Amino acid sequence: MSKLTRAAAAVLLACAVALPATTATAVAAPASSYAPATTPDRSADRVRLPAPTGPHGVGSSVLYLVDRSRTDPWMPEAGGREIMVTLHYPAARPSTAGHTPGRPAPYATQEEARLLLKGVPVADPASVRQVARARTHSAVNVRPAPGRHPLVVLSPGFGMPRFTLTSLAVDLASRGYVVASLDHAYESSGTSVPGGRTLTCVACTVMEESGWSKGHLVTGARAADTRFVLDRLTGPRSAWRYASSIDRTRIGMAGHSIGGASAVSAMAADRRIDAGVNMDGSFWDTLPADGLGGRPFLLLGTDESHRPGGEDTSWDTTWAALGGEKHWLTVEGADHLGFSDAPVLLGHFGLPGGDLSAERAVALTRTYVAAFFDEHLRGKDQALLDGPDATYPEVRFHRPE
Repeated sequence: MSKLTRAAAAVLLACAVALPATTATAVAAPASSYAPATTPDRSADRVRLPAPTGPHGVGSSVLYLVDRSRTDPWMPEAGGREIMVTLHYPAARPSTAGHTPGRPAPYATQEEARLLLKGVPVADPASVRQVARARTHSAVNVRPAPGRHPLVVLSPGFGMPRFTLTSLAVDLASRGYVVASLDHAYESSGTSVPGGRTLTCVACTVMEESGWSKGHLVTGARAADTRFVLDRLTGPRSAWRYASSIDRTRIGMAGHSIGGASAVSAMAADRRIDAGVNMDGSFWDTLPADGLGGRPFLLLGTDESHRPGGEDTSWDTTWAALGGEKHWLTVEGADHLGFSDAPVLLGHFGLPGGDLSAERAVALTRTYVAAFFDEHLRGKDQALLDGPDATYPEVRFHRPE
């Protein structure tokens, strides 16, 4: 798993079998209990994520959930599995030039930004503020657009916080999706939780000491996290004030790196998830005999490592086991971190990234992930998924037997 080792070491950055949750209890906390108040620093050139492309403004809520039915695999003494969730959703009021009316949603806490940048290394306080105050194009707890919207769960790469998928999350929300981005406890460079605590990457140490042989523990824990979050969002007495905005009959999941591998594991364990996307993650788990029971799946990865017969043979194995409609796409010039916010953050500080520009990497990821969910959660045929498109010459289609 040399690739996973490299990704974890790069984590910008700082380090990049599900259990039933029906008897779990949860604690929910509003964003105000977690996001620190900050004084605007107008001298700082803050990071600017690309504006979302859909017609809706975007709202943002943060939840703190605790699954007390489970022991945390990395920190058994923790008293339960803690999960931070950011929900992005279509807002009732449209955006103007990418700005949604209301209090701007923060990108990260100061401590989360500091720990993320520690691995670059970029450590000066001004740079930390620039990342923490990155423009997210969303507003805190604004009223949602009317109607019920498909739900997409996002899981980040190993060692990476949930906010590194914000560009994708806000874009899907602007197109009419509710998006739940998850921080899996003790698996990111830093996750701020209520009470002034910050959870750091205990799992990184465990993985290093095991020779990177325990990826199945990560995917298993994340599958269980996803099941629990779905229970708390779509079940009775939902933890989210706007839960009525979610269409419980249309649920998808996407992830980057091991978060993408976790999407297939979560789908295998939970029939509520109708469609899934793996963005450049090596698979760790073997699918059951019936695959995903005919549910669609998208493989979207780097051309260098993830073309058929390439470096990562887990894609060939999993592709053969997938039933139903499936898509295998690779992006020429993309690097492993290019499916996250990493190109934007690295470019802001003048650090090298992949061959694609940050804007192009973000655009390609947004376009193909949205097309997949539009087709499979909304029933809107997408010609973009049928084969090569001259607008996106970097994207290659594969259909191995």
